[in-house]
Amino acid sequence: MVGMSLIRRRPEPKDRVVTLIGKPDCHLCDDARAVITELAEELGFAVEELNINEDPELHRKYWEQIPVTLIDGRQHDFWRVDPARLRKALGA
Repeated sequence: MVGMSLIRRRPEPKDRVVTLIGKPDCHLCDDARAVITELAEELGFAVEELNINEDPELHRKYWEQIPVTLIDGRQHDFWRVDPARLRKALGA
């Protein structure tokens, strides 16, 4: 329709995907996983986890930053996951 503006709505947290990039035996990764899991249970977003030891490109890109969190494929944070910051970024 002419004259109608498109309203772009921010996705709901339940429609988002948070990716944790880390490696085994990483205490910071364990801490990040705990925060992400707790928020995922509360807000309903999907979680995926990638191991940098199994992907040379991830290893090259993120080795010095793990754990790294992505929201919908875009880097959100690294080293530590702040629950309030993640919640805000997810629109909750």
